[in-house]
Amino acid sequence: MRLGDLLESLSYEVIQGNIDIEINGIKNNSREVKPGDLFICIRGNDADGHSYAAAVACKGAAAIITERYITVPSDVTVIQVKNSRYTMGIVSGRFYDNPSAKLTVIGITGTKGKTTTAYMLYSILNAVGHKTGLIGTVEIDDGKKHICSEHTTPESIDIQRYFSDMVDNGVRTVVMEVSSQGLMLDRVSGVDFDIGIFTNLSKDHIGPKEHSSFEQYKECKKKLFGMCRLGIINRDSPYYDEIRNDSSCDIVTYGMSTEADYSAGDEELYIEDGLLGVSYNLSG
Repeated sequence: MRLGDLLESLSYEVIQGNIDIEINGIKNNSREVKPGDLFICIRGNDADGHSYAAAVACKGAAAIITERYITVPSDVTVIQVKNSRYTMGIVSGRFYDNPSAKLTVIGITGTKGKTTTAYMLYSILNAVGHKTGLIGTVEIDDGKKHICSEHTTPESIDIQRYFSDMVDNGVRTVVMEVSSQGLMLDRVSGVDFDIGIFTNLSKDHIGPKEHSSFEQYKECKKKLFGMCRLGIINRDSPYYDEIRNDSSCDIVTYGMSTEADYSAGDEELYIEDGLLGVSYNLSG
């Protein structure tokens, strides 16, 4: 695909070379670069992709996206952007022909309950014959194979590739866990979310390699509801009003509160035939 088409509508500066070149693949891991690839320099906790620019140029990279000055041979196109992680998500989606737009994408965020909720939805949809993929903490199901997960929310390049495989494999819907790290690091930029689900929020994931404060953690969670068409939000959360007021999507609520659009009541814990669960009456 032509580099100029991948960069269309994005803010960038051509430092050297030109954008009228073909790109064979997109990589952010220098070890995986092949001739004709676009390499995107990403700053991580343990390594900085900018340090590998010269190495990937020697391996035949056609172009490099960077956030700062790098020195590479003049036959390598260099594109400078403000946020290479955000750019990587958009460019990856375009490279794989925007696969998330061909799927119904359901994203789930919250401190607790993401994995449980994801598996419940995934199981229900598949049980009624609606072929559904999964991206989460435990595994990825692309419609043909199950892959062990390394992160709750993978890097954007991987997400877009999984989506593309799902489309090819006849998947119609994908349920994915969307972590605060995934939102903070723009791993889901370029994802066309149909539905966002909020479970709950508590003081967690705050530290040197995660979030600097609870406020930052909360702001990252809220980002999902500026990216989806419909938000399904826990009405019982003490942060409900803030999340709803800062969202740009349509909202449906659930919870124990009678003010929720879908309210559960008369709940009762039961154990039956080796199964542990909760029974309740639903109104709404």
